[in-house]
Amino acid sequence: MRFLVFQHIDIEHPGILRDFMAADGIAWDAVELDAGEAVPDFDGYDALMVMGGPMDVWQEDEHPWLRREKVAIREAVSERGIPFFGLCLGHQLLGEALGGTVGPMETPEVGILEVALTEEGRSDPLFDGIAPTSKALQWHGAAVTETPPGAAVLAASPLCPIQAIRVGRTAYGIQYHVELTPAMVGEWGCVPAYEASLEKVMGPGALDRLNQEAAHHMAAFNADAMRLYENFVAIVKQQKVAPAA
Repeated sequence: MRFLVFQHIDIEHPGILRDFMAADGIAWDAVELDAGEAVPDFDGYDALMVMGGPMDVWQEDEHPWLRREKVAIREAVSERGIPFFGLCLGHQLLGEALGGTVGPMETPEVGILEVALTEEGRSDPLFDGIAPTSKALQWHGAAVTETPPGAAVLAASPLCPIQAIRVGRTAYGIQYHVELTPAMVGEWGCVPAYEASLEKVMGPGALDRLNQEAAHHMAAFNADAMRLYENFVAIVKQQKVAPAA
């Protein structure tokens, strides 16, 4: 299999998911959209993964490539039925590209916080084997506020009722970060927009505290990431056998 990955800043890549794909022999190609790289033809790709980034989905004047990306996501999901896995900004882009709404939050979610699966999420194949409630890294000040038509909400938190969605059979968006490696929190803390939001919510010296807390939970984060990855790959394989009508 071969996956296509949309990136919006070079340090927000598939993270630990790269190790899982390498172990399974899944090839993947990254397109750095913020650097002006073009979206390739989707022929030959079995899934599309869309990562996070410091920009917001509505900042099309500052980042004109967002318009092209939304068109590409609609083509991949709505026209071609390609399985989709979006994280943070990728989740928000899925929501907006397919007819939902994304907007700023009154209170940003930043830190290691609890996420709970909804009733539909507990029975969804992507979350098979995932605990009904778990800790996750959040780092966002925008959220999906209205889902696309027909979408299912699969997870929620007190500050963000739409933490995960499924659109159709095989398109998934997750607001929180599951791709973490031990280096990523420190790397993200060097991005000015992320540093500012972190200190605004958690106060001075927040990066060191967040790094320590993330390290404490890293084994659990990575175990959940592997389970989600394995479940998504199973969904992709099933789609290859019985593609959507």
